[in-house]
Amino acid sequence: MGPAVARLVPTPRQLAWQQLHVGVFVHFGINTFFGAEWSDGSLPAGAFNPTELDADQWVAAAKLAGAKYLVLTAKHHDGFCLWPTATTDYSVAASPWRAGQGDVVAEVSQACARAGMRFGVYLSPWDRNAACYADNPAYDRFYIEQLTELCTRYGPLVEVWFDGAGSVGRTYDWNAIVAVIREHQPDAVIFNMGSPDIRWVGNEDGLAADPVEYVTEVTEVSNYGAEVTYLGEPVYLPPECDVSIRRGWFWAEDDQPKSLEHLLGIYYRSVGLGAGLLLNLPPDNRGLIPDEDVARLEEFRDELEHRFGNPVRADIEQSGPQSWTVTLPESTRFDHLILREDYSDGQRVTAHEVLVNGSRLTSGLTIAEARIHAFDSIVATELTVLVAGVGARLRSVEVYDTGGRSAPEVGYRAPTVQPDVVSG
Repeated sequence: MGPAVARLVPTPRQLAWQQLHVGVFVHFGINTFFGAEWSDGSLPAGAFNPTELDADQWVAAAKLAGAKYLVLTAKHHDGFCLWPTATTDYSVAASPWRAGQGDVVAEVSQACARAGMRFGVYLSPWDRNAACYADNPAYDRFYIEQLTELCTRYGPLVEVWFDGAGSVGRTYDWNAIVAVIREHQPDAVIFNMGSPDIRWVGNEDGLAADPVEYVTEVTEVSNYGAEVTYLGEPVYLPPECDVSIRRGWFWAEDDQPKSLEHLLGIYYRSVGLGAGLLLNLPPDNRGLIPDEDVARLEEFRDELEHRFGNPVRADIEQSGPQSWTVTLPESTRFDHLILREDYSDGQRVTAHEVLVNGSRLTSGLTIAEARIHAFDSIVATELTVLVAGVGARLRSVEVYDTGGRSAPEVGYRAPTVQPDVVSG
């Protein structure tokens, strides 16, 4: 990361999003009623009938995950819309749910507002139901009308999520699409396509890797291919790590939530490396987050509270061009620390090292929004943090005594082959 790249700075909306740290994804739709990950737009709308749907329960579950925002799949690749759109009959309006008068997007946005949770929408560019999809200009108009409905009916949006799956090689009128968001939702970040503010981390495991660089010249498009988008110049695009609490993105009866250790491993390798985490919580066919998922989230909340709920905030003082003296209360015992960089005028730290009594305690590359380190328990009053990077600045240091807990490894990885497609 050279000096010119380091000068690229976050916009106010990017900086505000980065400081949210954790969001929740909610995959819900016609697929939920067929145990499907993907469907081809032919599943009958009449099958959509979540008789116990409770958006407040979804938001409560999101809060257990530590989320500050929620992104709902308003339309997945199958084209089924969770709001009563004027663009297609393939929506909740054609279902028996709420006697055809329901609006999932409205119910979720209102539940978020009640709970102080920020709200965002996912609108798949790929649409396997729309008859006009093969006609690029006609589909652009269709898609822009759907996006305009979502951007003007449901209050402030924190994020608009564009999924690259199925769109490799397809051209959309991104200038017109992005203009809708900039006009109606100027504070919303755009995910990964068009004129993005944030980018996909490049896997569906929720895992970043050191270094987490906020400036890039290329973005990855899909989990199911090696296609990339070359941006032509360095662009400030911090990564979001998306992953499901289960193996699948949509609920299936034979699926189960990830272990607590797996979720913790994801947290350390997303938030703990300075990236954002978007954890998917799929409601079941009742319209509720399953009991076993809620129980796992309660364990996750409790364990994060145990590890990080009692920080000892250190005093820091710059002691040299690229060094800081960190002063703790006398004889503080700790086994974790969190470093935070001041990157408000550009990410600068390219490497760092933490010393105690002149010996290395831990080290790494980028610091960024937050860098979590775990190590054997020590007792210390003073540390030294050394950084590399022109103009690098340290924002804060906190230490934690977790009782000797370590950073868990993740379990299985997400498949990189396309899911089976279910037809009606």
